[in-house]
Amino acid sequence: MQVQINRTALELVEGDITELDTDAIVNAANEHLAHGGGVAGVIARKGGPTIQRESDAWVRRHGPVPTGSAAITSGGDLKARYVIHAVGPVYDGTPRSAGLLASAVRAALRMADEHGLRSVALPAISTGIFGYPMEEAAQVMLRAAIEYLRGETGLKRVVFCLYGRSAFEVFARELAAQVRLSA
Repeated sequence: MQVQINRTALELVEGDITELDTDAIVNAANEHLAHGGGVAGVIARKGGPTIQRESDAWVRRHGPVPTGSAAITSGGDLKARYVIHAVGPVYDGTPRSAGLLASAVRAALRMADEHGLRSVALPAISTGIFGYPMEEAAQVMLRAAIEYLRGETGLKRVVFCLYGRSAFEVFARELAAQVRLSA
């Protein structure tokens, strides 16, 4: 599924984010950039030890990455040249969670723009061990991305890469609803 937002293609795909041919992929990270499980673990395993080494160096230099913000490392052995580590919230059911998740999406897209990248892929941030409900995450993440892409950006392609058919369908329904609302 694909829609056009200004000069940027916003796509939804189902699959393995580490296999995508984009300038960067977004890692659903924790504030210490310790890539143990979930999406982060897969990215670190497939990208090789360089990603964790660079992540550790980033945290030593800058301190933990605050929730709602992002850091960047190389892509190691991945197809993507970069990994943008976006720290989403642990879900607590409050409006604060939505604000932090939207901030993490904006931070990842801004980081891609600051590095002159043209394409970036994002997973469903915070929906794994951080417990964010998929339906609410889809609404928050897509709204944040669409709002960002309506501003000034050099991004030509933004992909939401969803793991599993049910996640893809939730995001597809939400994207269709948001496009209808803004038309």
